[in-house]
Amino acid sequence: MKKLLFLALLVASTTTALVSCQQQDEERLTDYVNPFIGTGGHGHVFLGANVPFGFVQLGPTEPNQGWDWCSGYHSSDSVLVGFGHLHLSGTGIGDLGDIAFLPVSSPQQQYSLFTHADESVRPGYYSIQMHNPDVLVELTATQRTGFQRYTFGSAVEQPLVRVDLKQGIGWDHVAESALQLENPTTLSGFRRSEGWARNQYVFFVAEFSVPVTLQEQQGDTVAILAVSDATKPLLIKCGLSASSVEDARQNLAAEQPAWDFDGTVKAADKAWNAELSKVRIKTTDADARTIFYTALYHSMIAPSVFSDVSGNYRGADGQVHQGDFTNYTTLSLWDTYRSAHPLMTLIHPEKQADIAQTFLHIFEQQGKLPVWHLMGNETDCMVGNPGVPVLADLVLKGYISDPAEAQQALLAMKTSAMLDERGMSLLKQYGYLPWDQENEAVAKGLEYALADDAIARVAKQLGAQEDYEYFFNRSRSYRHYFDPQLQFMRGIDAEGRWHEPFSPFSASHRQDDYTEGNGWQYTWLVPHDVHGLVELFGSEESFINKLDSLFIVTGDMGEEASPDISGLIGQYAHGNEPSHHILYMYNYVGQPWKTAQLVRRTLNELYFNDFDGLSGNEDVGQMSAWYILSALGLYQVEPAGGKYIIGTPIFDEATVRVKDGKTFTIKTVNNSAENIYVQSATLNGQPYEKSYILFPDIIAGGTLELQMGNQPSDWGTAAEARP
Repeated sequence: MKKLLFLALLVASTTTALVSCQQQDEERLTDYVNPFIGTGGHGHVFLGANVPFGFVQLGPTEPNQGWDWCSGYHSSDSVLVGFGHLHLSGTGIGDLGDIAFLPVSSPQQQYSLFTHADESVRPGYYSIQMHNPDVLVELTATQRTGFQRYTFGSAVEQPLVRVDLKQGIGWDHVAESALQLENPTTLSGFRRSEGWARNQYVFFVAEFSVPVTLQEQQGDTVAILAVSDATKPLLIKCGLSASSVEDARQNLAAEQPAWDFDGTVKAADKAWNAELSKVRIKTTDADARTIFYTALYHSMIAPSVFSDVSGNYRGADGQVHQGDFTNYTTLSLWDTYRSAHPLMTLIHPEKQADIAQTFLHIFEQQGKLPVWHLMGNETDCMVGNPGVPVLADLVLKGYISDPAEAQQALLAMKTSAMLDERGMSLLKQYGYLPWDQENEAVAKGLEYALADDAIARVAKQLGAQEDYEYFFNRSRSYRHYFDPQLQFMRGIDAEGRWHEPFSPFSASHRQDDYTEGNGWQYTWLVPHDVHGLVELFGSEESFINKLDSLFIVTGDMGEEASPDISGLIGQYAHGNEPSHHILYMYNYVGQPWKTAQLVRRTLNELYFNDFDGLSGNEDVGQMSAWYILSALGLYQVEPAGGKYIIGTPIFDEATVRVKDGKTFTIKTVNNSAENIYVQSATLNGQPYEKSYILFPDIIAGGTLELQMGNQPSDWGTAAEARP
């Protein structure tokens, strides 16, 4: 019954009709997107109106009721406190909700009740029928502006609009703010807040289609505006900037010069269709199609544009800079280096130069590459050097081809890896991180090792032999944490003694040698040197037996286990990122059929066309990017370099638009719910035995055709066919 009700809601909210696969050239791919997926459970996704990679995410904001309200919205709730112009999508910490508007019945009203039956949403558009007051609220957006339309019911005599700079989503507090009614149709101001982003600036200029008067002002944070005419819709255009009020005004003038709300909705829809059409799929599975295109939609909410039409942007040093590139923010790199950025290098080649420039300018301004960057602020959230593999991947894939820029990238990576912060001084001193001197030592050490390997690969390509040798050797530091007797990665102290007592199931935040995980999950975090990890187990057979056990064994992770550890298959935790590559490790030991079994199971059992459609946080596109790549049949295990492991595509055919206008098609023959195993393959008509494919082969364009069957085959099992 729940699913039937949800599907009815989906039909009502999106007002779409399915189009046959044969008509894909005429399809509006936005018709297949269900933005409600992930608004329940622990998904934490944004719901509202935006355009691909836009600075503005304009949508409903609910009062903060805990962790599951990180985005400002959760499907279980029924209270609105405003329509904020900035939101996060899928994070594990909350912030933003800035510059919120709310139609109210009186100056005292601070919230309104609603039901999902009153909501309608599709990419670039959100609406809700409010009842107190009686007003239809419609939202749309451009990259740097939000556009609202309020249609008042006949009983509303004096419309009021509450403009709130204080509210946010309840995870930060206002340090400074200002509101100024410049004239009867223009309101401007700014908000400086302190929260997860420690020093965040947002400036705005809002224009009204009819005159308004200031009925009441509550300090510098709240204004109640009286609307002069209730007989026609009120339109509100709002430009935002992190630089200045004047930049916000310029953004508004450039992106929203007219009062054409419906035209803006159409433009947003067109922008989303253009991006979604970068991947065309053929399938008869309507749910899989919706999940796929919703995942593709979610993967393009961030990184977010963080520069003005003038080129101004607020840098990591807190100063306003003039740039000749598009600067980005919302860089959740501990999550996104694993799948989201490898996906971007395939389908968004035009954005990679700007991503590289963003990273290099952040390095210049704060002395290290980004870790988790938000609104010009380094949050230092999560562990390791996750900006390193992303930048290294761009060098190795040729997106940073200028020799001087490549050397600058290597310098940025080396410098970031040689700092004395976040445990790295201990790494230089001991060659590993002792658990008695650094919390979460194993997780940090393994993350540093994979980042060091990425540096070594770049150094080797650039001919920096000394750097190559140093970082290659340091990248093998993961061996220190491996206990050959118990066959787990575990903590070791400064004297070389194992951390006792030890339970591979324990996942305490306070204990702990791990970050949001346990020994079962972190033992496999060696994506850069899978064969080296196999050697630690003593044999392929021992490695395989232990890996098989991961998906079977169950145990108590303890009362303090993070809620991020979710989506469990045995102790494999798909709801959190450190597990995401593990399913594909079977290809490295000649058993690709086990990868196929587990990938299909994960795709089918842990992603749904429902509110609670994700098994964990969306994590700024990472959870969706895993689905996209895996549904296509590809996954980049090694963090940098572009070796994509072949898994088990779920579609009959998928065509991916890659660099220089070329397309790469993955075609399956005899694919079905039972026929999940690759029997044989051809690449551009020639037999293809490898169970992986390299980035240059993909971006060259062509066709990978996979014959599928219901039994494992010997395809990809030979030593020379393995990654």
